[in-house]
Amino acid sequence: MKFSELGLSERVLAAVEATGYTTPTPIQAEAIPKVLERKDVLGIAQTGTGKTAAFTLPMLSLLERGRARARMPRTLILEPTRELAAQVEESFNRYSGNQKLTVALLIGGVSFAEQDMKITRGVDVLIATPGRLLDHFERGKLLLTGIEVLVIDEADRMLDMGFIPDIERICKLVPFTRQTLFFTATMPPEIQRITEQFLHNPVKIEVARPSSAAATITQKLVASGAKDFQKRETLRNLIRGEANFKNAIIFANRKVEVATLCRSLVRHGFNAAAIHGDLDQPARMKALDGFRSGEIALLIASDVAARGLDIPDVSHVFNYDLPTHAEDYVHRIGRTGRAGKLGTAISIVCPRDDKYLNAIEALTKTKIAWEGPDLTTFVPPPYEEREPRRPERSRRAPMSTRPKRDYAPKRESSEPQSSDAAMEPVRGPAEDAAPERAPRAERAPRADRAPRADR
Repeated sequence: MKFSELGLSERVLAAVEATGYTTPTPIQAEAIPKVLERKDVLGIAQTGTGKTAAFTLPMLSLLERGRARARMPRTLILEPTRELAAQVEESFNRYSGNQKLTVALLIGGVSFAEQDMKITRGVDVLIATPGRLLDHFERGKLLLTGIEVLVIDEADRMLDMGFIPDIERICKLVPFTRQTLFFTATMPPEIQRITEQFLHNPVKIEVARPSSAAATITQKLVASGAKDFQKRETLRNLIRGEANFKNAIIFANRKVEVATLCRSLVRHGFNAAAIHGDLDQPARMKALDGFRSGEIALLIASDVAARGLDIPDVSHVFNYDLPTHAEDYVHRIGRTGRAGKLGTAISIVCPRDDKYLNAIEALTKTKIAWEGPDLTTFVPPPYEEREPRRPERSRRAPMSTRPKRDYAPKRESSEPQSSDAAMEPVRGPAEDAAPERAPRAERAPRADRAPRADR
């Protein structure tokens, strides 16, 4: 099947051909005709299968008719993170070159005034994160009564980030007659409840079973010691020893660990940058742009970068920490092996990660192969305990065990004590021979001054 057989408009087909794509992916081939028929769609597919184009291309065809009004966008796309929202905006700009459509991006870290100006002029496509969208709505700068198409992308990630109450509120603010496109990679019970509540007779499109990894990804497990410096050494050896290595995304569970790992890799001569939730938006975009352009070979990330980021040519993914939620494993390794290319995903496993590994294999229904010994036969290399940088202070004894102090007895007389004698100034021999000064004579009363009682 080709894009020309899906019912897209001539302008959209010309834009697709200009990008070099001719054959749609399975999710695109099934979703695009249903979207053009104005039906609600529930799409279930793992990352890297072209879900963004599955709703972008038919929306561009539908938006060729009509025009936007001030503060009343025609379509709304909700994304869980700023990076995903910016990526969807790039996709619209890429395919809408032959059309006069206005696109606005509402994300945090950007001035409200600039976003208000775009909304006031009227936008055809509004791409937003739930929090910033509700901020504009509560300030009275945005009306959602003109929404024709509502897209909820990466819905399971919305659930993980706590956006489900915001999603429910937004769905009640948009018109009941809108068309809803709902895309997710997994289907937990909470997501199932939302689809039953807000989708009307949706067409379910499932191109792969939920929580499955793409067949183009080679998955491996490597055992390591539990100490942080042992895991960092294991990671460095893997990077140096991998064949066909071009670049890699390295995932850690904590933001502090992301920063520490990045500093360690840079000290050992690797070209690395970090991205996590505590960085401001310019710093995050700078790191992503450097990784996309090839200036940075290693991108150390928390799960903020695990969902939906379109970096098409990532050769490797390393899980420095196994994710505590098994669903996150599918999204992490989905950064490689995209668009039909081959990729490698390697996870570093410690003895304490056994339960997380079992959950991942149970979810994906796949037995992941070990590279080298597994946890039952792995013997960590010996290491010497490092001397602490500062000597440890001795702990103070409790009050009950401390010896009682001998306080000096109180004085009972004003006679000088030995301590008072020690404080007297030392006199020389000349001072001892000098006569004592006579006491000052009392001043005689003046004759011209009357006594006080007579005044």
